Amino acid sequence: MSGKKTELPVNICIKNRQARFEYSFLDRYTAGIILQGTEIKSIRMGKASLQEAYCYFNRASFWIKGMHIGSYVHGNIYNHEEKRDRQLLLKKKELQQLIKSQAKGLTIIPLQLFVNQRGFAKIEIALARGKKIHDKRQVIKERDLERSTSRQM
Repeated sequence: MSGKKTELPVNICIKNRQARFEYSFLDRYTAGIILQGTEIKSIRMGKASLQEAYCYFNRASFWIKGMHIGSYVHGNIYNHEEKRDRQLLLKKKELQQLIKSQAKGLTIIPLQLFVNQRGFAKIEIALARGKKIHDKRQVIKERDLERSTSRQM
């Protein structure tokens, strides 16, 4: 053995930017994700999207639906399905909190997908409440005002 250790890249971070505009966040959690075959290789290449993804409960397990992970370039017939439901891993206490809060009419949405120091794919999810139209307009006004003041400086 050569003893040379390869370092894993930690700057992989795929964000759901639209979620910040559509929802106001109440609580955040970090969950593990069960992947198959070439999915982790595609994530490391940055070929994933959280735009249309959301989380739901199926019996006692927690799933994410609508997350797109592109096919791996060097994959063959064993390449993964791009838009399949994937299971998320949380602690039992966190799952119980999410089940209770989801009964109150709140939504669970993914915020970002990243690879941690150990090379595992993790997903940050948030308990969120949808914004009303007037709240979205207020955010747009503030953003435009901030841009105009920064241009004048």
